[in-house]
Amino acid sequence: MTRPPLHLNAFLMNTGHHEASWRLPESDPHAHTDLAHYVRLARTAERGTFDSLFLADGPHLWGSVAQRPAGALEPLTLLTALATATEHVGLIATASTSYNSPYNLARRFASLDIVSGGRAGWNIVTTAGADAARNFGLDAEPAHAERYARAADFLDVARKLWDSWEDDAVVADKAAGVWGDDAKIHPPRHEGPYFRVEGALNVPRSPQGHPLLVQAGSSEDGKAFAARYAEAVFTAQQTFEDARAFYTDLKARTAAAGRDPGHVKVLPGIVPVIGSTRAEARALEQLLEDHIVHRHGVANLERLLQLPSGTLELDRELPAGLPSEDAVEGAKSRYTLVVGLARRERLTVRRLIGRLGGGRGHLTFAGTPEQVADAIETWFTGGAADGFNIMPPVLPSGLEAFVDHVVPLLRARGLLRTEYGPRRTLRERYGLPRPANRYTTSPTSPVLA
Repeated sequence: MTRPPLHLNAFLMNTGHHEASWRLPESDPHAHTDLAHYVRLARTAERGTFDSLFLADGPHLWGSVAQRPAGALEPLTLLTALATATEHVGLIATASTSYNSPYNLARRFASLDIVSGGRAGWNIVTTAGADAARNFGLDAEPAHAERYARAADFLDVARKLWDSWEDDAVVADKAAGVWGDDAKIHPPRHEGPYFRVEGALNVPRSPQGHPLLVQAGSSEDGKAFAARYAEAVFTAQQTFEDARAFYTDLKARTAAAGRDPGHVKVLPGIVPVIGSTRAEARALEQLLEDHIVHRHGVANLERLLQLPSGTLELDRELPAGLPSEDAVEGAKSRYTLVVGLARRERLTVRRLIGRLGGGRGHLTFAGTPEQVADAIETWFTGGAADGFNIMPPVLPSGLEAFVDHVVPLLRARGLLRTEYGPRRTLRERYGLPRPANRYTTSPTSPVLA
């Protein structure tokens, strides 16, 4: 039986995922607002035949601007520019269901899909944190379960809007003087628990029908949401065993929701620190860790763990009596991962900050290109991943090292394509069907993986 392809997504974060990456001599501390920097990264990902690239986002200024390059270009705007500089790679933007309206956001994603020729994806987030809530007139963040209930209603509206034009609604009959067929326009007239939306979208149905739907939460609410809606899941696990358990659980949940488990791709994050030898890779990892400013790490940990400022001590372990996951209304799955890592390995706060500095809880792997390829192959063939969210610790050098030295090994092992081929949309790259319009009687044939 032919093995399904390995999916690679490039998670791009200004100067790199390591919080100290901007302090290295090679790094440009102004790269986060430099379009040329992102064009270079996008073209590098395309040279590596990545399925997609991904931009994180949030509707607030996170943490202290003293720590690292802060703020970011709005991702849909940036990805529209990158669509004109690339031909193949998918373009995934993060956008919140808590602090947007369905009509405007559905229109923006449909527009990106049209501009890019069918390469748009949406990383759906519910946005934790009181800072974001206060930017939108709320005194505190909504409860975790409520955020996911709103997200479900939001997605129901968005999908109705993307279906509100049938694919052949545009007639363009000059002789008859008929541009479009009103019978093929379907206003949603949606009335749900959070949204009332009357009219059809004011942009035609896009090449993919609707963008690839991505989700990144691993809490119970997050996994239930992913099983119902997601077509790709970005997740964080520290061990192969945890990753395989998550993979098995999510596929089972997807089947139980009446969907094909093969139509949701699980992509754990990995921060590859690459050297020509293991010692060289470890030296780079240590160099980055040595440039961490620990007071920022302490403040970030206290925020995540919902502790008063001044609670944590660098050379002590996390205190006893931390809140349970059930009591956390913020980033539940990341809270559980960080606390579990600290308890399992008996890490001091200083060592925990070092472990989180590269990927905020995602797996950091330091080694040669062969060792990185081995780790990817083990997780992929062992039922722990359908692919990976590649999170270079330093940009652009980390992505270039992966493409130049790891990608050829994956290709030689038959895991990764050598060229893109005829399939052009992001859905086709992920082996997913184009969703049939709910108002069209003849369904669209699925795309083979």
